[in-house]
Amino acid sequence: MVEPDTGLTTVCALTKTNGPANSDATVGAELVTADSTLATDQQVEVLGDSAYATGDMLHTLDGKKWLPLLKPWPLRPTVEGGFTLDDFRYDADALTCPAGITRKRSAKGTVTFGAACRGCPLRQRCTTSASGRTVLIGEHHQLQREHRKRAADDGFQAHYRQHRPMVERSIAWLTRGARRVPYRGVEKNNNWLHHRVAALNLRRLRAMGLTMIDGAWALA
Repeated sequence: MVEPDTGLTTVCALTKTNGPANSDATVGAELVTADSTLATDQQVEVLGDSAYATGDMLHTLDGKKWLPLLKPWPLRPTVEGGFTLDDFRYDADALTCPAGITRKRSAKGTVTFGAACRGCPLRQRCTTSASGRTVLIGEHHQLQREHRKRAADDGFQAHYRQHRPMVERSIAWLTRGARRVPYRGVEKNNNWLHHRVAALNLRRLRAMGLTMIDGAWALA
């Protein structure tokens, strides 16, 4: 976790590289909710690239009433130039396709249009499947849909571009000359990472004018 105005890393963790428990979004959600530097009585904006814009991450931030500035994954149509998921209307756990056909979501999260696609004049823009269009709806689909709409706003884009460079710079500082971990095992490398981050933070603070004033540390 990096504070984007200063480039200081506030919390970090090194994990295994594989498995859903170690995905960017899962670990990111754990870190941001454990970050003691975040005030609970004020609006918090959480910036991140598309790897963090999962339904679970958005659900975590929504529970905290924090604002996600996460780059959403681009929606890709099943047919080139055709309809995307956002061209379907979602309401009351049901999905309505661009042709106006409504189907309910199953317990497993699938919405099957099946035979309704036969003879549909919009079919060529929707699916090439002989059995018709099937859509998978995630648990936090509505949150993701609302987030994609919010992310299309010019203000969101400008804010994201404003803060991203410092975060990218902090990551570059962290990985410079250290593209590989030096030890075997997660625990040893996690300890190494914390020490490296502490040293980089100290260097950053000195660059920002860290000094002693009347017996207390302050930024000049």
